[in-house]
Amino acid sequence: MAERIVAKKLPYRVEVEKGETYHWCACGLSKTQPFCDGSHGGTGNEPVAFVAEESEMVFFCGCKATKNEPLCDGSHGVVGDVGSVVEMD
Repeated sequence: MAERIVAKKLPYRVEVEKGETYHWCACGLSKTQPFCDGSHGGTGNEPVAFVAEESEMVFFCGCKATKNEPLCDGSHGVVGDVGSVVEMD
């Protein structure tokens, strides 16, 4: 898998609407974090679709190291600073 850029060391808290689809930025380059703006072109990364099952608050991963894409799993506790590279396997 391609390298990813840490966009934010903490998760993005977002109120999602039931039935809506959100496209999470996996590369870390989007200017509209945590969502994709197409900046991943040529990186080998693709956005991850998330369909909200309920209208609720969710926490989208900002460090791009989560194993539970696109949601935060606490991996930010072991990654580098914002702008550092995360190696994904």
